[in-house]
Amino acid sequence: MSTRVPISIEGNLVADPDFGESQNGTKFAKFTVAVTDRKQVDGKWVDGDTQYHRTTVFGRTAENVRASLAKGDTVIVNGNLEFRHWTDQATGEPRAATEVVADSVGPSLRYTTAEVTRRAPKADGPEASAAGPMATNEMASRSTSMA
Repeated sequence: MSTRVPISIEGNLVADPDFGESQNGTKFAKFTVAVTDRKQVDGKWVDGDTQYHRTTVFGRTAENVRASLAKGDTVIVNGNLEFRHWTDQATGEPRAATEVVADSVGPSLRYTTAEVTRRAPKADGPEASAAGPMATNEMASRSTSMA
């Protein structure tokens, strides 16, 4: 059984994304995003607890993650938080896990810049729809820090 809740998170990749392909040929990327709460205490910014969100993205977006993102990059993820419950077959114990199944992933431009490559829409593909040029934007290179 699983439950889905819409979610948007911004955080840092804790490692380079892992990539794979399902049995039916769908490409996917798996990565973990660390999100740290920050609050002001007595006029100073203090880091709170860090949450780690296991994240999976599929298809073309997974391929774009492969070409664009790496450990340490600050990303924005939009998708659904999935809660899964099951019984461990070996022990009979109940188990639970959460995972973000992403619809979109991109670099956060709050502290970095990114180079974007715009591709021309294919005449017969979904990019040729009335969505216009914004539907064809893709990240082509890694984001760089503005330190």
